[in-house]
Amino acid sequence: MTDAIGLHALEQALTALTARVSSLREARSAYPADPRSTLDAALAELDTARELLEASLRELRKAPKRSGERESGSQRELKLLRQVFRTFPVPVVVLDASGVVRRISAETSQMLGSPAGYLIGRSFPLLVDVSRRAAFRSHLTSVQQGGQTATFQTRLAHQGRAHTVQLAVTRLSMPGEPQEMIAVVILPLEAQVTGERPGPVDRSDASLVMAAARRQELLSRMTRLLLDEESLRQPVTVTRAARLLAAETADWVIADVVRDGVPRRAVVLGPSDKPVTELVRLIEGLTPLTAPAVAHVLTGGSGVVHEMLEEETLLGEVPGGPPLLRVMGAASLLIVPIQGETGALGSLTLVRLRDREPFSLADLGLMEEIGAHLGLALRARRSFQTRSQAADALRTSVVPRSLPDIPGVEAAAIYHAGSSPVGAEFYDVFPVRNGWGFALGGAVGKGEEAASVSAMARNGLRVLSVWESDPAEALRKLNHALEAQNTGMFVMAVAGFVRARRIMLASAGHHPAALLQPDGGVRFTAGGGVPLGISPEAEMFTEELTLTSGQTLVFYSDGLVASQNDQGEAYGENRLADVLARCVGQSPATVVKAIEEDRHAFSSGRVWDEIVILALRVV
Repeated sequence: MTDAIGLHALEQALTALTARVSSLREARSAYPADPRSTLDAALAELDTARELLEASLRELRKAPKRSGERESGSQRELKLLRQVFRTFPVPVVVLDASGVVRRISAETSQMLGSPAGYLIGRSFPLLVDVSRRAAFRSHLTSVQQGGQTATFQTRLAHQGRAHTVQLAVTRLSMPGEPQEMIAVVILPLEAQVTGERPGPVDRSDASLVMAAARRQELLSRMTRLLLDEESLRQPVTVTRAARLLAAETADWVIADVVRDGVPRRAVVLGPSDKPVTELVRLIEGLTPLTAPAVAHVLTGGSGVVHEMLEEETLLGEVPGGPPLLRVMGAASLLIVPIQGETGALGSLTLVRLRDREPFSLADLGLMEEIGAHLGLALRARRSFQTRSQAADALRTSVVPRSLPDIPGVEAAAIYHAGSSPVGAEFYDVFPVRNGWGFALGGAVGKGEEAASVSAMARNGLRVLSVWESDPAEALRKLNHALEAQNTGMFVMAVAGFVRARRIMLASAGHHPAALLQPDGGVRFTAGGGVPLGISPEAEMFTEELTLTSGQTLVFYSDGLVASQNDQGEAYGENRLADVLARCVGQSPATVVKAIEEDRHAFSSGRVWDEIVILALRVV
């Protein structure tokens, strides 16, 4: 169809071409697994479309160029031909010599997802796969100089859509244009449609379902990872998330985190099968805000996806060198914020290389969800750390970090918090006038309120022991203080003062201490009494002991003797005595360890309530 064609014949040919293209689309949709049968026919139609375009342009050249005339038949034909170009059933773009879009058909606008007004004036090569741009520009130059039509296969991407296409590039002269133009006819071979847009799709329904299932599985795995206790306790949340993404969905993963208001690079992971160690180190040293796309996401709060890179400087440049994306070998880029309550807590940057399927809008939606989950995890960890620090402060107020050295006395202790993050049991060893004091006990209750009452009791005994020479009197005054505070809780406690080898004991509702003799015999002290905080008239059980060399005095909480085995039997004081009988001559540290190991075996490692064991021995 190289000869001139009349307007009527052109209309008929255009109508026939439209019908055939529609039939090919239907065949492609009906048989997506067998594209070869329609591909050859589609390529033939591409040649037909190009010839029709050339014929249309020849008709345009015949139109009168004078202005001010009344509309003639030729002018009406010119308008009609322009309408034909706009409604051409195959995507067509007209470029100037530099590759800038000058005219565009409606079919092209629909395929690329943007109106003609947005695309006109933009450089067409920027829509071409970055790896093929140089070759495309060479084809443009060759067509301009030689006049021969060139065909070229590549990918086009714009507005969330990527297409594998066959381009037919031909030179033409446009009426009213001082320079020759370039016509590009586009035949989509495969389309990757990520939005709600009809058209040929390169994947079957089954593969789409599988892709959606893989995304859901990745989201599920990420959620489990972020909820893991280690992610809450240790600063590994971002690193573990980045490793999962690098293993499952990207060649490069870069994580940036905002600390003290400044974005800082946290993680850089590159392809494990490529020698990229030096490049990883270089990227680690770059400031996140030097990457324009990252800065946009951190300040704008919304993610971006570039199925095909239109601009290689989105991640900045290597210092004194080329764009970073070029060095990385990038073909597709996705960046999402790590969402906080009032702004971005950081960002995730994912890069795929040219041998992988590009990121899509569906991937963007998934990663934005992951960014939101990661933001929740970071906020949860900060909250957990705050509460954990508060719990540590409370725990320190009831349990000493270490026991002091007592002249003539060895001491050792073991403490288990049980199921509560904040314990209500306390123990302490502290100096008193002419000797040393010790105390053990706890408020009856759980949580922070019980811990605060126990802390009050522990510190109160320390203060009162400065003036009191009798532990029973110190407990009585502590009872008055608890009554006055009206906490609603009572405290079981035992206190003792050690002077030389003589020990004065006072018990307020506490378990009796166990005394291990050098011959292996075990006897229990009086114990008992009324817990503190119940009645203004406190009833204490007191006892005085004189320890000889080799004797060991063991104090313990209710959590030890109340521990149960699988049959529901309690550990009890008889079993404690049996264990102590096997510890004759052992140090306090060995004694408390033996008790704990036996209890652990008895209860299969379970700890329901707090356990405190304190052992003292005169040397």
